[in-house]
Amino acid sequence: MTWLRALREIVRSGLTIERTRLEPLVALRAAAGVAIVIGLALSLVSPAFAASAAFGAFSAGTATFQRSWRPRKVVALAAGAGLALSTFLGYLAAAYTVPFLLVLALWAFLAGMAWSVGPTAGIVSATTVAMMLVTVTLPTSVADALEHAAVIAFGGVVQATLILLFPIRRWGRHRDALADAFAAVADYARRLRHDPVAPFDPEPMMTARSAATVTPSQARRRPAALHGPRALAERIRPVLASLADPRVGAPEEGPGRDRAREVLHTAADILDGAARSIRRDGPARVPSEGVRVTEDDALEGPARQAAVRLAGQLDEVAEIAGSGRTHDTSDGDHDAATSPALLRPTLFRLVPVILRALRRELDRDSPVLRHAVRLAAVASLGYLLGTALPLGHGYWVPITSVLVMRPDFHQTYSRAVARFAGTLVGVALATGVVQLAHPDASLSGCLAVLSAALMYLLMRTGYAVSQSFAAAYVVFLLGMGGAEWHQTVRDRVLLTMLGGVLAMVAYLVFPAWETPRLLDRLADWLTASGRYAAAVVGSYADPTGRHRKDVRGALLAAREDQAAWEEAFERAKQEPVRHRGGLTREAAQGAQDALTALGRAAMLLEAHLPERGTRPVPEAEEFAESLQADTERGARDLRGWRAPVWGRTEKALDAWERAGSGMDPVVRRGAELLLRGMQDLTAAMDTSPLERDIESSRQERHARAEREAQPGEGTAGTGGEEGSRRGGGTGPPAPPTEAD
Repeated sequence: MTWLRALREIVRSGLTIERTRLEPLVALRAAAGVAIVIGLALSLVSPAFAASAAFGAFSAGTATFQRSWRPRKVVALAAGAGLALSTFLGYLAAAYTVPFLLVLALWAFLAGMAWSVGPTAGIVSATTVAMMLVTVTLPTSVADALEHAAVIAFGGVVQATLILLFPIRRWGRHRDALADAFAAVADYARRLRHDPVAPFDPEPMMTARSAATVTPSQARRRPAALHGPRALAERIRPVLASLADPRVGAPEEGPGRDRAREVLHTAADILDGAARSIRRDGPARVPSEGVRVTEDDALEGPARQAAVRLAGQLDEVAEIAGSGRTHDTSDGDHDAATSPALLRPTLFRLVPVILRALRRELDRDSPVLRHAVRLAAVASLGYLLGTALPLGHGYWVPITSVLVMRPDFHQTYSRAVARFAGTLVGVALATGVVQLAHPDASLSGCLAVLSAALMYLLMRTGYAVSQSFAAAYVVFLLGMGGAEWHQTVRDRVLLTMLGGVLAMVAYLVFPAWETPRLLDRLADWLTASGRYAAAVVGSYADPTGRHRKDVRGALLAAREDQAAWEEAFERAKQEPVRHRGGLTREAAQGAQDALTALGRAAMLLEAHLPERGTRPVPEAEEFAESLQADTERGARDLRGWRAPVWGRTEKALDAWERAGSGMDPVVRRGAELLLRGMQDLTAAMDTSPLERDIESSRQERHARAEREAQPGEGTAGTGGEEGSRRGGGTGPPAPPTEAD
């Protein structure tokens, strides 16, 4: 992407206003917390003290809107504690420039590293850096610093208390996540009616699993309706795909295909009913007839088997939708009735988890580490610039930089644009109100609370919108503290623009581009997909052995690596840089499609896993081992900018077919689809100019393939009928040498 196009996308993204479901009661509760703190401080102390105290309640309330599956009151308390600690340390050192800069740089670095734990931790930690920079009043002693820290923490306590006293839709976000998973599977069933090989977005399933991971105390209080259905939705997805896919399920045309469409339509309606039931915590209407497979049904063979299995699963779904609840079972990954709940550590036991996450990111190429370094440098430099400028409230420069900076390019730039635009609108709005109303301290406090309420309400609609009301909130709050409104407006606009520019320049000076790491992300996904496919195929060799136990874990790992690749690929599309090895967007898209097809083939095989006691298929073990070995070596080839080869897998499949041991047609077709996906990956990478000397590299690859598959052993991919039948007609692609 060129710089001009990237900047156009940044402006468009930054100023986008999204339509989303609002939460007025939650926004009102958070605004009430701000009002309580301001009212108490105004009545008991002074307007200036009230302005200082209100920042704690405002920031703690903002933190509770971040996406976290922990109780919101816990998030409010944790945010309040972090804000209090940063305030205490900042006030202690604020009178001395050098010590304060050292404390600020260290705190900003740790806040940047908090992104290794997750986005919520990173965003809340950035808020604590901003709080360290806000010195509305400057204490002169340790006692004063403790007093101001306690007031800031009090804001978090107030927000947590309101959440405890006035719970709004308890477990609502968890219900929404589980309902979204069922709705996604329902949408998948409908799309399969028209596109039998339609892709499935695993994000709703990943979100539902994250929501199902609870602390021990949450597990004891979790509603029964949230215990078991997620695993059921996971099991339904591959069965739907197996029924619809003409290669292993219903035929492409005829009565069998018409019947499959009917089954998929009914399944979608039942799944939607379950989604409504879970979301509303009550029964919902579902088709009364359900899915029934009779003797004279048009479905035959594997398609009939899939329909029978789906019918039993949909009966369970219909029970959930009809009763509004499910059996009181633990939400597990294999058998919902016997597996323990997915547990996350408590806040105290989270410390070693955080330390391990921090250690993983201590790498010079880590985007999180680079973000932490940028954050520390920009916070310090911004503070010096703001102090040196002949303007009031110079801390707005580093605050703007800290709050808009993100570990990736596009978000940093789009948020800088959005914050500046929102600030212009917000200060203009606040200026008009001040000129018309000439508010005193009490009215300014009321206007500040109203601005905070509107910011909370519209926070999900876009960063520019929320910052408009945040800017108005700050203007009214500082006006309540005694600052002149015209000085506040001028300072806010100029210093916000300077802080945004500083954040943009910092990313260019010390970037963390995602584009150069695309091949590593792709290699990780290939390795995980190979392990998942090998675990599925290996289950046919030993239906009760370790492979069957590994299927679920391998699927989750492959799903995480797929999500990491897709996120990286989307970020790379928005970056104004190119891959230094010549990886084109077309090649990357082709590689993504190939690995998606590989994962889909494994999913189709998973839908027909053999029952316990089924006769083992010894040849499947050799194929599984070959597949895993080839994908691991292929991942190394990708990291070395070489197109992978699959000689061992091709040889194992040929040996399996020649064994003549009654190979199940579904298993055979699934194995061929696995190999086809791997070959498509090679073909996609062969279209990218990753090498300088194509001819010499091609000869080297030919020689390596011949060494791995000796003549007379049925090597596939060497031409002739076998290579044509499996789709290997593109010829062996060249492994690239290292490029510039």
